[in-house]
Amino acid sequence: MVMQYASCSVANFFAYSYPIGAAQPVLSSHLAGKTYSDLYELSVKDPETFWGSIAKERLAWTKPFDQVTDCDLSSGKINWFLGGQLNVSVNCLDVHVAKDPDRVALIWEKDEPGTEERITYRELLEMTCRLANTLKSYGVQRGERVAIYMPVSPMAVAAMMACARIGAVHTVVFAGFSSEALAGRIQDAQCKFVITCNQGVRGGRIFDLKSTVDKAVKSCPSIRHVFVAKRTNNSVPMGKLDISLEEVMAGQSSVCAPEPMDSEEMLFMLYTSGSTGKPKGIVHTQAGYLLYASLTHQYVFDYTPGDVFGCVADIGWITGHSYVVYGPLCNGATSVLFESTPVYPNPGRYWETVQRLRINQFYGAPTAIRLLLKYEENWVKKYDRSSLKTLASVGEPINHEAWEWFHNVVGDGRCPLVDTWWQTETGGVCIAPLPAEPGAEIRPAMAMRPFFGIQPALLGEKGQIITGNDVSGALCISQPWPGMARTIFGDHQRFMDAYFKPYQVPFAFVVLKESASENQQAVVEELRHLVATKIAKYAVPDNFLVVKRLPKTRSGKIMRRILRKVAMQDTSNLGDVSTLDDPSVVSEIIEAHKHYRSHKEGRL
Repeated sequence: MVMQYASCSVANFFAYSYPIGAAQPVLSSHLAGKTYSDLYELSVKDPETFWGSIAKERLAWTKPFDQVTDCDLSSGKINWFLGGQLNVSVNCLDVHVAKDPDRVALIWEKDEPGTEERITYRELLEMTCRLANTLKSYGVQRGERVAIYMPVSPMAVAAMMACARIGAVHTVVFAGFSSEALAGRIQDAQCKFVITCNQGVRGGRIFDLKSTVDKAVKSCPSIRHVFVAKRTNNSVPMGKLDISLEEVMAGQSSVCAPEPMDSEEMLFMLYTSGSTGKPKGIVHTQAGYLLYASLTHQYVFDYTPGDVFGCVADIGWITGHSYVVYGPLCNGATSVLFESTPVYPNPGRYWETVQRLRINQFYGAPTAIRLLLKYEENWVKKYDRSSLKTLASVGEPINHEAWEWFHNVVGDGRCPLVDTWWQTETGGVCIAPLPAEPGAEIRPAMAMRPFFGIQPALLGEKGQIITGNDVSGALCISQPWPGMARTIFGDHQRFMDAYFKPYQVPFAFVVLKESASENQQAVVEELRHLVATKIAKYAVPDNFLVVKRLPKTRSGKIMRRILRKVAMQDTSNLGDVSTLDDPSVVSEIIEAHKHYRSHKEGRL
C-alpha cells in the first residue's frame, strides 16, 4: 500500500455548496453517459475496463498496448499498458500542431509585469525539435539521464520535451538549489549532460546559475557537456564542456523524428529529499503518468478547451511537471509559466497577472496565500478577476483562514476552491473536491473526494482497515493507479521500505521552553498522551530526546536528515553542514543521543 505520512480524521464540517455547472466527465466513448458515481465505482472495481478504454482514445499510440495492467503491490511491481508504445512529446505537441498550430501553448509571464511572451504549439514543437537534434548531435542517447537546472521558461519546457522526444530521461533540479544539492542529484542519476542558463531573474534580482553548475560539475566526472541557454545578455565564463545552446540550435533542423517508447520506460526522475540528505530519485514512466496527469488536469480543475491555465509552481517540483507542463500540454491547453514572485513588484502581482492574461484556473500554494492575506484586500480587489472559474491549492494542507480569504476575497465567493492532496510519488492529484456530481458540496480546507481509480483506506496501528465516522488512522491508497511512481532510481528496496510497509518508527527531538526544563519527564509523558489522542496511538514515537536546540540553516529550516542520521546511529557521514547557522549544535545532539541511548540500554 502506498503510504502518506499523516493521519486522517473523518468528521462533519460546515459545508459550502457550489452550483457546479461542469459537464459530467466524458472520459471515452465507451464510458459516455455514466454519472460520476458510476465512473468512480467502475474505476476501482474494474480498472482494466476503465483505464483501458480511456488510454486507447485519449493518447496517440505508435503501437497499441495489449495488456492494461500487471501489478503486484506486495513486490512493488507496477506495470500499465504493456506492449504499447508512444512518444510523450508527440502527445503534447504534434497532435495539437496537426489540428491548430497557432494555438498558444505557453504564456511566459516573465519577472517584469507586462513583458509576457506567447509561444504557439508550432513554435514550441520547432524549439523542441531543434533542441532534441542538438542533444543527439552531442551524443545524448535513449535512456541516458539529462539534468535540467533552469528557471521557469519556454526553453526549460522545450528541454523536458526534447528529452522525451529522443527517449532521454530528464531530471529537473530546482534552480534555487545549491551546487552541492545539484551535484548529489547528478551523481545519483549518473547524468552525462546538463542543460542550464547563464543566469536567472526573479523578484527584480539576477542570480547566477552557470557558476553553480560549474562548481557542481567539478565533482561530477560523468558530465560530458553543459548546454548553456541565455536568460540575460550578460556573459558568463565558458569552459571546454560548455555549449552555447541557442547558437547550436540555430543550425539544427526544426524536424526531429520522435522515438517510440515502451509504456514502462522511464520518462523522468524527480528528487524529493529537498536540499538535504541522500537524494531519492522518484521514477515516473511514459504512458501511465501522462494519462493520469492529463485526466486530473482536466477534471480536477474543470479545464475546458480555450481556458488559460495558471499554475504558478516552478518546474523543479512535481506540480510544475504535472500541471505546468505535461497535463496542460497533453490537453492542448494554454499554460502560464510564472517566473516571478507573489510580491514582486507588489503584493498584487498574482491578481494583476490574472487580469492581464485572463487566467481561468489559478493553482497556488497555501504558503503564498498566507503571505498575501497579510496585506490589504485592495491589492486583490483593484484587479479584475472575473475570468477566474476555479481556484486550487497545492503543496500542504490549507488552513481555514487562508481558505476563506482565497475563496471569498480572491474568488469573490463564486469560484470552487479545490484543495488537492497528492505528492511526487503519486504523479498527480489523488484526492480533491472535483470531479463530483453536479451541485456537490465543497467543505473548506478539505480535499474530500478520491479521483478515479484512487481507493483510500485508513489503517490502524496493527495494519487493520478502519471504517466509520469520527475515526482516525494512517491514510493509505489500497490499489495501484497509472500515474504512481514505479521505483526509486537504483534502490527498489528503499522504495518498498518507504512506501509499502505500514510504518516507519518515529523519533522525536524535543526542545523545551525554559519554564518546562526542570520537569522533562512530565512533559514527555504529556506529549505521548497528546499524540495518542490527537493523532493515533500508533503515531506515538518510541523515543523522545530532549535537546537544547535543533540544527537549523540560516533561513530557519530544520535539517531533518541530520536528526535522522543521529536517530539511526549513523553519524559517520553527516554530509554538508556548512549551511547551518551554528554547526556546533550537531555535536551537542550527538552527545545527548549517546547519553540517552546508554541510559535507555542500561535501563533495559
